[in-house]
Amino acid sequence: MLTILVAITGSVLVAFLRPVLGLSVYAILSMWYPYCVGAVSVGTIDFSVGRIVIIALFFKIFFSANLVSRFKIILLDKLVIILFAAEVVAGITKIDAMKLLENRSGDFFDMALPYFAVRLIITNRRELITLLKTVAWSAALLAIFGIYESLTGNNLLKLGRPLPIPAIRLNFFHRAQTTFHQTIYYGVFSTMVAAACAGLIKNAKEHKYLYLFLVVLMFLGTFSSMSSGPLMCMIGSLLFIAFYKYRYYWKQALIVIVILCGMVEIISNRHFYDVIDRFAFSGESSWYRGRLFEVAIFEGGMSGHWLTGYGFSDPDWGARIDGNRTDIVNHYLLELCQYGLVGFVPFCALIFTVVKRLFSSFWKITNDTHRWMVWCIGASLFGVLLAFNSVALFGTPMVMLYVIFGLCANLSTLVNAQPNPQFTVPLLRK
Repeated sequence: MLTILVAITGSVLVAFLRPVLGLSVYAILSMWYPYCVGAVSVGTIDFSVGRIVIIALFFKIFFSANLVSRFKIILLDKLVIILFAAEVVAGITKIDAMKLLENRSGDFFDMALPYFAVRLIITNRRELITLLKTVAWSAALLAIFGIYESLTGNNLLKLGRPLPIPAIRLNFFHRAQTTFHQTIYYGVFSTMVAAACAGLIKNAKEHKYLYLFLVVLMFLGTFSSMSSGPLMCMIGSLLFIAFYKYRYYWKQALIVIVILCGMVEIISNRHFYDVIDRFAFSGESSWYRGRLFEVAIFEGGMSGHWLTGYGFSDPDWGARIDGNRTDIVNHYLLELCQYGLVGFVPFCALIFTVVKRLFSSFWKITNDTHRWMVWCIGASLFGVLLAFNSVALFGTPMVMLYVIFGLCANLSTLVNAQPNPQFTVPLLRK
């Protein structure tokens, strides 16, 4: 009953508010109403609050003729559809048709629909700032609950959910979960929105320090999750933001990173990706992630399943790791394992195209405040792509990721993306 009431309230708000504010309502409900609390079943498909509200939002969009008429299909739109189609083609060989349809339909509501909603609605800088301001205030308030939960172990947002007793790390801090299914999901999500909303610091100058404070709160929310994956995500995003001043040296930076990884591979008796467990809360979990990758890629884990994957079945890699059921804590491996190269190649093509579009837009911008906004969106994307090596995401973080994809698709129209005649190769040495 609570789910229905919240969904009806959200849908009514969407109907009467401007589309960008309707999208903001959807974003707020996605982060505040627990993903796994209640659902309205239609046949065999469950509709969460977010899925109901996104339907109402699309009704709003279709009744706004100007939003639909100015929409132009681009390569990224096609790749989003191709990805889901490829997953169905691969999955049909291993998964019961109805089960596959239910799973892919649910993810389509949580990923593709938010992406296209952003593509249709966020078409100028004013709307982008409106969305980011709403998300910033909402996520910062959620972070306060996360910080409280981390300090006390009391989740004020559990809403009747039977949650496990939170683990304690660094002697004092509990692992905050807030409204999310897992602590690691909350941590990654908090970093994603913090990095993206950091763009407001230069673009809302009259409230610069206020939004700086909100961004700091959100990053503290990431810390409150007490999870290594989100902290790696946060550090990656912060380093990306800090590199803005040295952005013309990006090629040199990449070369240095490759050289350092190669040196570790040569000098150390372990692979370079294993060294990260020195900085993790749990060396055992970091070891597991390294072994998972080795078994899957180098020790025959995908043998006989490279083309269409294992479907939703356990690939039984755990028997060669620790004797337990396989826990695929790597989003790239999850895509490869479930759908094989048929799904993995479109997945990588989608990510590559998003990154390419983001940076091609960035280098055409002449206004520094606009460049900063785009760079921060890039930091959000970089952080979650880094976190994919440590967690297979689900629910609200994936909603946010496809919102970021939608923003990257629209960047050329969101800012003054005019050719910069001064941008030439020598600028890399400026």
